[in-house]
Amino acid sequence: MNAKSIGIFGLLVALFLFMAFMTADPWYAVSDSTFLLSNNIENLLRRISMYGLLGIGVAFVIITGGIDLSVGSVVCLAGCLLGIFLQVDYNAADSFDVYRVNAADKTIILRGDASERFSRGDPIRLFQVRDPAVLTVQSAELVQLADETGKPTELGTLLSVEGELQRDDQSGTVARAFRISDYSPGSKLGENTDESGDTLEISQIPFQLHPRDRLILVHPTSKGLLEAHVAVATKEGDQTTAITTQPLNDTFATDWLAIPMKRQQRMPIPLAILSVLAITGCLGAVHGLLVTRARLQPFVVTLCGLLIYRGVSRWLVNDNPVGFGIEYQNTLSPLGSGKLPLIQWAGENGPQSFGIPYPFFVFIVVAVIAAIFLNLTIWGRYLLALGSNEEAARYSGIRTERITVLAYVIGTVAAGVGGMLFALDSGSISPSSFGNFFELYAIAAAVLGGCSLRGGEGSIFGVSAGTAVMMLLNNLILLLKIADRLEFTIIGLVILLGVFMDETVRRIAARRRAMKS
Repeated sequence: MNAKSIGIFGLLVALFLFMAFMTADPWYAVSDSTFLLSNNIENLLRRISMYGLLGIGVAFVIITGGIDLSVGSVVCLAGCLLGIFLQVDYNAADSFDVYRVNAADKTIILRGDASERFSRGDPIRLFQVRDPAVLTVQSAELVQLADETGKPTELGTLLSVEGELQRDDQSGTVARAFRISDYSPGSKLGENTDESGDTLEISQIPFQLHPRDRLILVHPTSKGLLEAHVAVATKEGDQTTAITTQPLNDTFATDWLAIPMKRQQRMPIPLAILSVLAITGCLGAVHGLLVTRARLQPFVVTLCGLLIYRGVSRWLVNDNPVGFGIEYQNTLSPLGSGKLPLIQWAGENGPQSFGIPYPFFVFIVVAVIAAIFLNLTIWGRYLLALGSNEEAARYSGIRTERITVLAYVIGTVAAGVGGMLFALDSGSISPSSFGNFFELYAIAAAVLGGCSLRGGEGSIFGVSAGTAVMMLLNNLILLLKIADRLEFTIIGLVILLGVFMDETVRRIAARRRAMKS
């Protein structure tokens, strides 16, 4: 641990004590300090962890004498990609594409041969853009479809229906609806939980329902509509039993119809995470190759990356927010927003608890691996040597181009990990603003933690402490009710102070070496 790291750690301790006393009322009553509230400490640890990952990634780039301004946009891209890869769609399990709807004749032509799938009296639901309708099949027959010239193209199924068809159409789907034979409210979801739902007995479903599928429940005449998630599902012969994850309302009865909706997740969670990390790693490799092969300045390369990745993120999701909803609230989302409870007590407003946020464990693991890599491996020594004197490192046999590429890959992968945690914590990503200015926090934390912008110096401990100082300053602005418009002013002053201290220390050391010689 060098002098810079010790100094920033001392500043961190002093700032922590200052916040504890300044937010107490009265100032000496530390036990009543707003800063020391469990929720505030948990939130602080979570922010330190996620911003710390970005700082560690940027530190590797700065150590080699480079810079990465694309961190915030990589965070945004990683969050958007994770949302896209883990998107869940619900489609009617027994559905058919519509070829044409003729409202006057009360007929629906489906694509493909489905004549044997329908019988007289079967309820169906027509999904159109604006006016979903529940209909009853009167007859189903096989027909030949033709194009505009009359040339036969494919087989279709003509359904004659009873019910209201509001308009002609050439799009939509028809889904089979199934009758509910029995309904029992107030069923427990399991032995180890107090949560309850309602049990539905559904007849004639030809396939197995699975937990996390959905049921669209619709009334055949009043057009009442409910949506229920399946918690438990069993099937015996033609009878399917489904327990919903929430109780249904009082208007529900056995005269309603059920339309099963199959859950379709685009990617398994591990594959989605690995895909995001692989993509962000490739972006880092591109940065490194442009810097080493094309001899472009790191500032220009990563500034272009900042603009490009933000634009790509907005294009991928059509500039609409992307999120995870409740799909992963018990699986992946707690990695970003959950915590490991340690202490529980009875508070004035109910039970209180304190725990360690799960992102903090991710941060600790990454920080330990990064410290070992930087200080105890030959690759880490190569990084430091490259930043100190690239030409000397090259003459000593170090493949400097590979080391530079490696540094940028580490930087973008760390940003990718941080981006996924930020996305899971917030639950929703707005591509136009998500991750804005995160690169400033990361660079400020690295510089404040002892990384020299000239390269060749830096420590993971110092960067971690620098991140904590940055987050404490942000917390100070909030708790002391300082105008938040000064936030970036403080960040700018911190970066300026860090660079000034680095330059001062460098000059003092140079003078001492000159005096000794």
